Amino acid sequence: MILKWRLQLASYFPGVLVCMVIALAATFVSEHYGGPQLLYALLFGLAFHFLNSHPQTAKGIGFCGRVVLRVGVALLGARITFSQVAHLGLETAGVIMLAVLLTIGLGVLLARWLGCSRDEGLLSGGAVAICGASAALAISSVLPQTKENERFTLLAVVGVTVLSTLAMVVYPFSLQAIGLLPGQAGIVLGGSIHDVAQVVAAGMMLGPQAGDTATVVKLFRVMMLMPVVLVIAVMYRKHPAVKVPETEVPLVPGFLLAFVVLVMLASVGLITPPMVQLAGDASRWMLVTAIAAAGVKTSFEDLLKLGWKPVALLVTETVFIVAFVVAAVLLLRLGVA
Repeated sequence: MILKWRLQLASYFPGVLVCMVIALAATFVSEHYGGPQLLYALLFGLAFHFLNSHPQTAKGIGFCGRVVLRVGVALLGARITFSQVAHLGLETAGVIMLAVLLTIGLGVLLARWLGCSRDEGLLSGGAVAICGASAALAISSVLPQTKENERFTLLAVVGVTVLSTLAMVVYPFSLQAIGLLPGQAGIVLGGSIHDVAQVVAAGMMLGPQAGDTATVVKLFRVMMLMPVVLVIAVMYRKHPAVKVPETEVPLVPGFLLAFVVLVMLASVGLITPPMVQLAGDASRWMLVTAIAAAGVKTSFEDLLKLGWKPVALLVTETVFIVAFVVAAVLLLRLGVA
């Protein structure tokens, strides 16, 4: 029995090692030269696409792109508590929920109008609406595992990462120019920028109040990842692309249950600040490793086949969500102390 486990672990090791080395390289470049860590991991992974067809590495790469990804998403729950959500207030929470749902709905409608699949609309809308690359990977994990969806997921990760970085630079100055108060600006930043790290950076550019507000609003959006992915998982539970018998497909994916459990534990104080920090670091590392694996599994030729339509989807959804949140903040005077 022990020998069997050792042989199984050994079969995963080369591929896992490849993804970890790519993740380490991306982290090193990001920390020493600046730039988005996730995007570096994806681009470095693309350069090693030839390893995806190698029998010694394929199994471990698939493991990182599936299991490591789901564990990383689950660990995001340790950063969220119900008290943070309550602190937002009903109006702000309602606006953010509506922004998320409308953005996903817009993604589905735009996909139909552009002649894209519903999968692409759900994935792009969810990535823009919730938490960028993390949401794209989480939603992708419960969609039919087709070549087209794998290619689109990679492009979505690139797109939301680039757009999030641009938003981090442009939004703070734009919000100052239109005269928003720090609390209001924090709601807009947290409610519209895709990636958590860029939200925190953009908020801190406008001061501690804007930074704290932006972080809490963003974590509320991250909290919506669980119900959104759950609904999509149920929608696709009987899809023919699901390779296992329906009776073996859980109604609620295990990583979503783990996400909810961690939110509950954090809310009652059983997860201490050092544990939250550890879970956050582990989650980030796992997501970087998973994106590295996703990059290895995709080629540039596959991405180019997607054309301009996915870019139009992501840009339109990004413009919509920030315009909606700004309009709501101004009309309802949210964030005014």
